[in-house]
Amino acid sequence: MKWIFGQRLAAIVGLTWKAAFRFRLFIVVAVLLLAAVVGLPLLIKDDGTAQGFTQILLTYTLSTITALLGLSTLWLACGTLARDIEECQMQMVAVKPVARWQIWLGKWLGIMSLNAALLALSGLSVYVLLQWRSGRLPAEQQKVLRNEVLVARGSAREESKEKKIDADTDAVLRERLSKAPVASVDLPEVRKQIREQVKAEYQVVQPGYMRQWEIDLGRDKNALRDRPLQLRIKFNSADKSPSGTFDGVWLIGVPQKTRVSRSEVMSLAPDTFHEFEIPANMFDQNGVLTVTFFNPNNTALLFPLEDGLEALYSKGSFGPNFIRALGIIFCWMGVLAASGGVRRAGAPGHGAFQRHHFQRRLRRDDYGI
Repeated sequence: MKWIFGQRLAAIVGLTWKAAFRFRLFIVVAVLLLAAVVGLPLLIKDDGTAQGFTQILLTYTLSTITALLGLSTLWLACGTLARDIEECQMQMVAVKPVARWQIWLGKWLGIMSLNAALLALSGLSVYVLLQWRSGRLPAEQQKVLRNEVLVARGSAREESKEKKIDADTDAVLRERLSKAPVASVDLPEVRKQIREQVKAEYQVVQPGYMRQWEIDLGRDKNALRDRPLQLRIKFNSADKSPSGTFDGVWLIGVPQKTRVSRSEVMSLAPDTFHEFEIPANMFDQNGVLTVTFFNPNNTALLFPLEDGLEALYSKGSFGPNFIRALGIIFCWMGVLAASGGVRRAGAPGHGAFQRHHFQRRLRRDDYGI
């Protein structure tokens, strides 16, 4: 430890570790963390889906880990420093050639090293339990878990149509003003109404008509060769159907330009997100994926420009994402440890008075004063 932090900081770090084990805090928190990791999934039953399984095993356990580590961090940051002052251990350190910032930094490093050990223990337990229990899910849900839940996914959407909508709106407005002038006070409201009408033309698919999206995959096109993609769609409808769903047919690709895939008739519910997989290599040489929707219903369907359709693809595995999540928790613990240590170390007068009193005692003992 001396080679890493230096002799002075290493001594403060060692005192922090001794305090944690002397008060049995490390052992108690470690037992509570393991009990939370193992106990919560046993006490709270999931609904058998990949999303429910993940919420119980990851969301709840990581939240509990964060809360327990937060409480122990605040206790260490405030309690150990106060106890060191009360038992005169801090006075022994203060009279040595150790700066106040070194005392604070040594305490912070000691607390954070304790947090690192506890977080590594609990994180490893969560990871092992997740891998073990995921094998008990149905095969279909295991596939969803691997492809949709425990994965970092990138997304690509159609190029924004805002500029085209604004240009079309201005053109329609000029044409209307040439036929029927509008007062300047009413001009913003008229333009707003025209813009909504123009925007609806880009979003609404009338009965018996098609809507086409061209999605540029950009620089990720080379990495996506020979890998299937997922489409996430969402649409709205002003009318209700007796079954609560609407039919739709999807055509992926462009004939005589790329591979083409045509879906079966899908029955989809409005006002909710749907995902389905499309074959690999359906985009052209420039990385443009063409998706066409045919509306066979008797009512119009509206696909919002913001989230009506997007292509999803895998960009990372679960392991690095899980480590990143633990890193975020560790950073939060660092902020708590720093704030708690500063609050205690910044208490005015008491530390200086105790150090001065202790120095006077040393002079009396050494020189008989």
